[in-house]
Amino acid sequence: MSEWRVRAARAGKWPLRSSGHAGRGGTEPAPEHALDAWTEPDDVPRVPLERSLVDAAVYRDGRRVDAPASLAEIYEQLPGVPGTMAWIGLYRPTPEQLWQAADQFGLHELAVEDAIVAHQRPKLERYGATLFVVLRSARYLDETEEVDFGEIHIFVGPEFVLTVRHSQVPDLGTVRKRLETDQDLLAMGPEAVLYAILDAVVDGYAPVVAGLQNDIDEIETEVFGGDPKVSRRIYELSREVVDFQRATRPLLTIMRSLEAGFAKYGTNEELQRYLRDVADHATTVAERVDGFRQALGDILTVNATLVTQAQNEEMKALAEAGHAQNNEIKKISSWAAILFAPTLIGTVYGMNFDHMPELHWVLGYPFAIVLMALVCVSLYVVFRHRDWL
Repeated sequence: MSEWRVRAARAGKWPLRSSGHAGRGGTEPAPEHALDAWTEPDDVPRVPLERSLVDAAVYRDGRRVDAPASLAEIYEQLPGVPGTMAWIGLYRPTPEQLWQAADQFGLHELAVEDAIVAHQRPKLERYGATLFVVLRSARYLDETEEVDFGEIHIFVGPEFVLTVRHSQVPDLGTVRKRLETDQDLLAMGPEAVLYAILDAVVDGYAPVVAGLQNDIDEIETEVFGGDPKVSRRIYELSREVVDFQRATRPLLTIMRSLEAGFAKYGTNEELQRYLRDVADHATTVAERVDGFRQALGDILTVNATLVTQAQNEEMKALAEAGHAQNNEIKKISSWAAILFAPTLIGTVYGMNFDHMPELHWVLGYPFAIVLMALVCVSLYVVFRHRDWL
């Protein structure tokens, strides 16, 4: 039992009772996984479900015959009329509104809780005669170069389709109009509606694939152009691709599950072809997305290599500059040492020129000059031998 219903029961607002298939007076036996229905006290106001209704209609043999204003009116027209089904579209309903819809159509409480919480992964689950399908739609935003994801929950029963959207995409109004212009397809029943929604979601992936491909092409150009900001863009685009992969990859499992039930549930042969076509398109999209992820991984590796090469070139240039600077320092130091030697000798002897050095030595002055020259030449030879000059 759901936490919401438990809290409501403890508060005394929603007494719980076990019943058969709700909405038909409890005359039919409950399905194996049917939802425990609930009743409402007279002193508690019922939340109007119509506030979240986007569109609701009853179809007979592929034609719209009525558009009732409430679920109760819709459900009254379903029993005992062959070829009749209802399609109800809800947009951001409250938990109370969803539980009211569950009471009318006997939806399993686990599926209803998933629809209330949202943020589910794409999946297909079967509760008795009712299918519960979660799909993730996507659209590419050129302005921000991002992928905007939507989520839709679909309940498919023998005589009804209930869609719950928590985002503006996908636009199911377009899907409904398309189906209403194809009476033969719509006459195939609720599974035809499921097919049309699947087809619209998968077709909506095509612009996203094109947008991501364009972004990857631009990134490749930026990588080889040496753009320093490209690493951040690669990371952000990789996250978009991963999210897109999480939306598309489970579709393959959903389509395989539907195909596995073709024979068991007597799916129309023509509808089987349509569903297989959707499966082919979904496979193509999933493969393209896998390729995008691999390509981005390769681009990131190449970018890291190019960045490393650029850093190595910078380090090499710095090393060469340092080496050249060291050579200049060696030259300056060598000439300083050569010039320092005469200064040292002249300082020691004072050079007062009275037959210096060694006091009144007649050859003292020539000896000092020769000594200076000898020391300078010796230092010059030593520094040249060491490649300092």
